[in-house]
Amino acid sequence: MSGDIQEGKTVNVRAMFASIADYYDPVNSLLSLRRDGSWRRFAASKCGTNSGALALDVATGTGELARHLSRRDGESMVVGLDFCPRMLQKAKAKFTASPGGGLIELVLGDALQLPFHENTFDYVTIGFGLRNIPDIGAAFREIARVVKPGGRVVSLELTRPQSLLARALHYFSLFHIVPYIGRLISGNREAYTYLPNSIMVSLSPEAVKGLMEEEGLREVEIYRLTLGVATVHVGIKGA
Repeated sequence: MSGDIQEGKTVNVRAMFASIADYYDPVNSLLSLRRDGSWRRFAASKCGTNSGALALDVATGTGELARHLSRRDGESMVVGLDFCPRMLQKAKAKFTASPGGGLIELVLGDALQLPFHENTFDYVTIGFGLRNIPDIGAAFREIARVVKPGGRVVSLELTRPQSLLARALHYFSLFHIVPYIGRLISGNREAYTYLPNSIMVSLSPEAVKGLMEEEGLREVEIYRLTLGVATVHVGIKGA
């Protein structure tokens, strides 16, 4: 994808997320039948048991995954990075109103140009962000650069189920229920039309695993959740 096309997609997606920031958490919870919290907890559980770790959550959005990470032992420092200022504002307000867990620092930044030194973080997560990044391989390259050798990289993403029946039900929900509910609550039908379209054209879990391995992540495991509606990948940076 050329630089101009990448920049165009980034600008459009940033504006879209800014427009739905106020409704992002409740709509996600409703559309996932309240499963999104359990998906994030599962992803956080795959980061290991490094007490007092320094963690990075890429594409943190309103900070839900970052908050799960910070609450794991109450001692970890979590940096939440996102490219949308409005989403970070929502995260900051949330953390101010409901403190707890470890420390969370919010940073405005680009997943393709992470503003951190090599080998900085004990683990790095990215939740529901891959579909919005124009070059997924480059994103994993940056993530692998900033995680320490032996550190874990954990990705949580919406995916397509494997079974034909589950796929049919999933497709109906994505293209008929999601846009209706999204528009009803947020007033923005376009954003919740983007969501199903982005899932349908997203890479398969096996393809994502391949990209992670190409960027030096080893022992990559795939965990399909809720019939494959969401998928967690876990990889380890080589020494």
